Amino acid sequence: MPEAILEVRGLVKHYPLTRGILFKKQIGSVKAVDGVDLDLLAGETLGIVGESGCGKSTLAKMLVHLERPTAGAIRYKGEDVTKLSGRALKAVRRNIQMVFQDPYTSLNPRMTVGDIIGEPYEIHPEVAPKGSRRQKVQELLDVVGLDPEYVNRYPHQFSGGQRQRIGIARGLALQPEIIVADEPVSALDVSVQAQVVNLLERLQSDFSLSYVFIAHDLSIVRHISDRVGVMYLGRIVELGEDAEIYDHPTHPYTQALLSAVPVPDPEARVHRERVILTGDVPSPAHIPSGCRFRTRCWKAQERCALEVPLLAVPAVFRLTEGPARHDSACHFAEEKHVVPHEEPPRPRPLESEPEA
Repeated sequence: MPEAILEVRGLVKHYPLTRGILFKKQIGSVKAVDGVDLDLLAGETLGIVGESGCGKSTLAKMLVHLERPTAGAIRYKGEDVTKLSGRALKAVRRNIQMVFQDPYTSLNPRMTVGDIIGEPYEIHPEVAPKGSRRQKVQELLDVVGLDPEYVNRYPHQFSGGQRQRIGIARGLALQPEIIVADEPVSALDVSVQAQVVNLLERLQSDFSLSYVFIAHDLSIVRHISDRVGVMYLGRIVELGEDAEIYDHPTHPYTQALLSAVPVPDPEARVHRERVILTGDVPSPAHIPSGCRFRTRCWKAQERCALEVPLLAVPAVFRLTEGPARHDSACHFAEEKHVVPHEEPPRPRPLESEPEA
């Protein structure tokens, strides 16, 4: 089994809520990320899914050290990144790069493509000496499927998909081991989404990359991910391999998310069971006691308000073997099939074989 290249333990990010103008007094905090544990294995893609506001993007920014965590540890190859500064932190950040969500605002409109992709070389000149930087940038453009002669063009001269390819090239410039992709295809058309996802898969194979892939589109996450973590109100509530999460979900929140995924087959759509959640997502400034999903859960009981469920294999599945035996933070975890199984396509008949 591959080693964990990135380990996250007890990661917390709270933003203070203050009152007053001259004399500010903290009256609470927004718990954007509130105790996340996960591992990223070498060469794998870890998908993170969840509703808007659940803390996915804040988690991504902490992994690349754009945000400092309130508490917890982020270990890259055993070294706690949160305790580093100066040259040591600069060296680690070279190996953990990010692809941002919005391809329009993540590129400086006053810089040419060559300057945007080549800017990391100004910070890490040891990667590419000055004389070879233009050639390196052109090679990166070619790798992501763009004409190398585009180096002197500006971002406004490209489409959304092309801009995201430029962002990916910038992320590859320093030859990182980990790329954190924060909803990299959510702002793109469906056909362009497929092209960018296929590009990311090819680059992972060519450059031996490990991905943290954050998205709210469950079908894209399943296509690209080896393992999937489901986030709700700042915590991972279910974690497992893609087939375990999609075909054998045990947490009620995961089941509700999957039941909302569009199904192309009309017959399967009629017969599947929809899970409709009641109520709104609680404010991250006022998180419910015990299980934070209990205010919207149809299984909620008194125990759910008193005890915080741990992210572990539920007791009901510990003595069994099978895909339902994976981590789930629910006191009453139960397997539920909410996505219809797709039948394999029928083989097309040969030209000399009449179709029945």
